Amino acid sequence: MTKTRDLSKDTRNKIVDLHQAGKTESAIGKQLGVKKSTVGAIIRKWKTYKTTDNLPRSGAPRKISPRGVKTITRTVNKNPRTTRGDLVNDLQRAGTKETKATISNTLRRQGLKSCSARHVPLLKPVHVQARLKFAREHLDDPEEDWENVIWSDETKIELFGKNSTRRVWRRKNAELHPKNTIPTVKHGGGNIMLWGCFSAKGPGRLIRVKERMNGAMYRQILKMKRGWVFQHDNDPKHTDRVTKEWLRKKHFKVLEWPSQSPDLNPIENLWRELKPQNITALEKICMEEWAKIPATV
Repeated sequence: MTKTRDLSKDTRNKIVDLHQAGKTESAIGKQLGVKKSTVGAIIRKWKTYKTTDNLPRSGAPRKISPRGVKTITRTVNKNPRTTRGDLVNDLQRAGTKETKATISNTLRRQGLKSCSARHVPLLKPVHVQARLKFAREHLDDPEEDWENVIWSDETKIELFGKNSTRRVWRRKNAELHPKNTIPTVKHGGGNIMLWGCFSAKGPGRLIRVKERMNGAMYRQILKMKRGWVFQHDNDPKHTDRVTKEWLRKKHFKVLEWPSQSPDLNPIENLWRELKPQNITALEKICMEEWAKIPATV
């Protein structure tokens, strides 16, 4: 039997009365403001069961008790990294035997889904305050100002395998809640190191760093015209005395950047798209574009 929308008992009885009076389903629907399909379902139910009341739902009863649902929901809300095995053991100690599949289905009905935990910077109170200060200072900056910023960063691309992941139980749009993330630090096989930059005008240089980069090597990479605002993080080779003095003499304006804030840099969106199999192709494309417009971004 097709499930109908909930109607009052009085409305259902009126549908049956009008049907017995010879009214069509369309006419009944128009008179009572009910869809024709709903009218038909009510009439079929009355003909089959001689009642318009809601019938008992089909299907097996829920295996887990309401108390068990509350227990596991409260547990994963308190600690999203709780595993299904942990929850099975918790219920077993409470005298209830449930399977991992039942646990998963129950939590999914509560709006909780098992997902990979996001990696986010490890923030101390001083970092939080610095990020908040940065946001407040630039809150009202016009869009044109950001079009003059060159964003830069280094990244390590893993060529073999991926970093380990952890799974958490979370609700939709809650992936960045502190309980659902894994804190990371910026620097810690197969991998390569890249330095890149881009601006509103397009991609800039993409450099493969084959050795450990120092301040002198970093200064050789930088290539800009005046008028740009340059962004880089607080890595020691970026902020040492010689590099600072070199940038000052070149009259390059540097965007003051809060520590532990790689997630604020829009270049992170580009790094996430890099895959080991297309590193060479991307590097070639960026260098070709750079050659067309030298010393602009």
